[in-house]
Amino acid sequence: MRRLLPLLSTHSHGGGRSALTCRYRCGDACFHEVPNTSDNEYVGDVIAGALSRRSMMRATAAVTVAATAGGALAVQGGQEAVAATPTARPAGTSAGARGLRFTPVAPNTDDKVTVPDGYAQSVVIRWGEPILRGAPAFDADKQSAKAQAGQFGYNNDFLSLLPLHGERGRQVMVANHEYTDEVLMFQGYDPENPTREQVEIAWAAHGLSVVVVQEEHRSGRLTPVTRHPLNRRLTATSAFELTGPAAGGALLRTSADPAGRTVLGTLNNCAGGTTPWGTTLHGEENFNQYFAHGSSPTDKRYGIGSGATERKWERFDKRFDVKQEPNEPHRFGWVVELDPYDPDSTPRKRTALGRFKHEAAQPRLTADGRPVVYMGDDERFDYFYKFVSSKRMMKGSSRRAREHNLTLLDEGTLYVAKLTGDSPADIDGTGKLPNDGEFDGSGHWIPLATGTTSHVPGMTAEEVYVFTRVAADKVGATKMDRPEDVEPSPRTGRVYVALTNNKDRGAAGKAGADEANPRTTNKHGHVLELAEHWDDPASDGFAWRLFLVAGDPEDPATYFAGYPKDKVSPISCPDNVAFDPYGNLWISTDGNQLGSHDGLFAVATQGERRGELKQFLTVPTGAETCGPVIQERRVLVAVQHPGEVDGASVEKPASSWPDGPGKLVRPAVVAVYRKDGRNIGV
Repeated sequence: MRRLLPLLSTHSHGGGRSALTCRYRCGDACFHEVPNTSDNEYVGDVIAGALSRRSMMRATAAVTVAATAGGALAVQGGQEAVAATPTARPAGTSAGARGLRFTPVAPNTDDKVTVPDGYAQSVVIRWGEPILRGAPAFDADKQSAKAQAGQFGYNNDFLSLLPLHGERGRQVMVANHEYTDEVLMFQGYDPENPTREQVEIAWAAHGLSVVVVQEEHRSGRLTPVTRHPLNRRLTATSAFELTGPAAGGALLRTSADPAGRTVLGTLNNCAGGTTPWGTTLHGEENFNQYFAHGSSPTDKRYGIGSGATERKWERFDKRFDVKQEPNEPHRFGWVVELDPYDPDSTPRKRTALGRFKHEAAQPRLTADGRPVVYMGDDERFDYFYKFVSSKRMMKGSSRRAREHNLTLLDEGTLYVAKLTGDSPADIDGTGKLPNDGEFDGSGHWIPLATGTTSHVPGMTAEEVYVFTRVAADKVGATKMDRPEDVEPSPRTGRVYVALTNNKDRGAAGKAGADEANPRTTNKHGHVLELAEHWDDPASDGFAWRLFLVAGDPEDPATYFAGYPKDKVSPISCPDNVAFDPYGNLWISTDGNQLGSHDGLFAVATQGERRGELKQFLTVPTGAETCGPVIQERRVLVAVQHPGEVDGASVEKPASSWPDGPGKLVRPAVVAVYRKDGRNIGV
C-alpha cells in the first residue's frame, strides 16, 4: 500500500495535471501571473513550513485548538490507539474506524476505476446518454447541439443525490458539467479554427443535469430514469436570473440585458452544495477563460486575458468579447441555486455570496435557523469566505415554505477570513515545528458587505459583490493555497478547508510561509480544520489548526492529525470533500504528485482513530476524482476528463475507459457498493 510509483512525464504538467487539463479546464491559470498582487498575509505558509519529524513524536498527544475572545472551544484529537483486527469479518472489510473498514486500494496507474476487495462498481450515466424526451442515443459522428441539449453533459463534477418522495427506490441526481475537452470530443478538431457546430455543441455540453435515478434493491447500483418529468438540462445558453443586492446594478447590465437581471448560461461549474431546504448550489469557477480581450485592472485581477481564448467562442457570440461587452464577465463567477424539484423554475445566481472563482458552497444552519454558507476561491494566494443570512429557514415542504426559503441567500452579510498563527516568530518555511509544539491559531471573519451597505472603504456595495477579490485585498484577508471545497461537519460543526497546492509559495516576490499554510513550493496541499467560537456559525471569530498535510507519509513534512504515519495511505492534492453518515471526511484528489492516479480517500475526524486515512478507489488514466456522494450503501463519484493526457485526441486516445478499446473516451458517473449488499465500510 505504501510503495510509491515513479512520476509519469505525461501527468506532470502544472502540479500533476496534463497540459491538456490546464488548457481546457482553467485556461492555463497555473502558468499565468498570479492575479493577487496584494501584500496580504499568506495562509499556506502558516501551516506547511512548520512540520517536521518532531510532529510525529507528538502523535500520541491529544491536540486542542483553543478559541480566542469568544470563549474556549476545544477541538480534541485522539490517542495513537490501533484496535486489533477481528478474527473474522465479512468480505470487503478490515480493521478501521466505523465507515473505514475496507482494505485500502494501493496506489496504481491502471486505466480503470479500482475499488477495494469485496466491492463492485457500475457506470450510472455517461456523457451523451439521453435524459430528456426526444433526445437521440449518443452518436459521436452525428452529434449536434440539439441532441446534446437533451443528453447528459460533459465532464461531470459536483454530484448531489436528493430524495424523491412518493417514488420508491428513486432519487434525484444533480450534476455539474464543468468544461469541455473539444480535442477529445470531435474527430479532426482544429483548435485554431473551431466550427460553429462544434462551439454550439460545447455550449450545450456545459451547465447542469438533473436526472432521476432508480436504485437496485439488492445492491447499490443506480440507473437513470430517462424521460422522467423532473429530468432537465441547463446549458451555456439557458436563462438564469441574477438576484440579491447587486442584481440590476450598472456593473451587470449589457446591451442584450439592459436591466441587468437575466444571464444566458452558467459556465465552469465545479463543486457545489446541497441545502437543508432541498435545493442545490453550484460554483462557477474558472469563468475567466471564456472571455477574450480583457483590459481593465479588475479583468486582470480575475484572470481574464488580453488576447483570444482557447475555444474562440468570441468569434461566434460577441458577449464573450470583453471589448464589445465589458460587463458580460461580471455575470459569471457566482453561486447558482437550482430547485431540482421544479423543472419549470429559473435557476438563480446569488450576488449576495460574492463573485470569485467559486469551487463550492456548502450551508450550515445557526441555532436559530439561519443558513451560513462557506466558500473557497480556487486560485493561488486567494481567500475563503462565508455568508451569513439574515433570514431563518422555514421548515416543511409547503409552497409558502419553499418560496420563502428560495430567498434565504439574497439577504445577509458576506465575510472573508483572516488567520493568525500563535507562533509567528517560529515560522521559517523549513518545516521546523514552533516552540509551542502546535500549528494552530485564531482567526476572525472580516465583514465585506451587508445588503446595500459596504463595509470596505472606497467601495460601494455593488462593487464589493462584483469585485469581491478586490474588496478582500483591501481588508487584508489571508492568502491561501488554492482553497477549494469547504465543508462543515454535520456532526461536530467543525469546518474543513481543502487547500490543493501552490507551487509559487515562497518563490521570489511571492508570499512566504506562515503558520496556517506551511510548505514552500507546496506540491501536495493540506486540509485545515476550523472551529467557530461557541460552535456558532454566525460568530465573527474562530480557532484553526492543521488537520492533514498531504504527501508521502515517509516525508517528515506530512501530518495525519497525529495518527501513525506508517498506517495511512499516501495522498496528494486534496480537492473535493464530503462527509459520510459516521462523520468521516472523504477527500477526492486532483493532480496527484506521487506518481499514482488520482483517487478517493476517507479519514476519521473523531475518536482514537482520528487521522486514519485510507484510499477507497483510483480513477483511470488522465482522470480526476470528483463528486463525491457517500451514502450508507453506496459511494458515488464523477470520473472527470478520462484520457486527458498531453497529445491525446479522438484519433489517439490515452484511455479506453469506460467502454473499452475502439470506443470514445467518455466522462461518467460511477457507483461503488459492497458485493454482499451491506453498508459501506462497516
